[in-house]
Amino acid sequence: MSPAGTPYVLPREQTDLPADVAAAPAPSLPVFAPPFALRAADPDGTDPELLAEWMTREHLLESWEQDWDAERRRTDFRAQLAGTYSRPCILSLDFEVLGRPELGVRDVAYLEFYRAAKDEIGRLYDATPGDIGFHIATADTAVIGKGIMTGWIATMVTALFAANPDCHRVLGDPDHRNQAICRSLTKAGFHRIDEFDVRPDRRIALYAAPRTPDDLPVARA
Repeated sequence: MSPAGTPYVLPREQTDLPADVAAAPAPSLPVFAPPFALRAADPDGTDPELLAEWMTREHLLESWEQDWDAERRRTDFRAQLAGTYSRPCILSLDFEVLGRPELGVRDVAYLEFYRAAKDEIGRLYDATPGDIGFHIATADTAVIGKGIMTGWIATMVTALFAANPDCHRVLGDPDHRNQAICRSLTKAGFHRIDEFDVRPDRRIALYAAPRTPDDLPVARA
């Protein structure tokens, strides 16, 4: 059992944690008004198969490196939901907002909200127990490049702060080469903190959206 309460240590999850960080609860999920909706991923439904297919799509293969089979995804979902480190989610969109009402409401993206101080990025800056990081994999290419997801990210930050009073920073850590998401984060009000080599084959750009200007984090030397 990991310090975050998961049955095993998840990728990126840290085990040597101060008591106050280990005691932090899982992030509370933000709530969104239509045309978006967010729900926790269901390990006992069809979500593991959905994610297994999404992660083989060309635009997600390189950035996520998670072309796992459905059983691996199901196991990770269960571990995430059992602990306090991260929460896996599915985002849906009503395509009427894009002038395509015939497409109805469709699942468009995978989200993970996680306690940044329990993650590998917690070593990179002055992390506090309430900080929340997020990962997003926009699977439906019909919504990419239209500005709608950038707008949603800004809304997401406000919704996360509302749902988590203990959170004073929202963090994003895309691959430094992923210019599309880096631009989206900047447009959504995130500040670029620095670039870091977190592993020999992984260099990230760390971004933060602070609740107040005084909450902007500082990179560790």
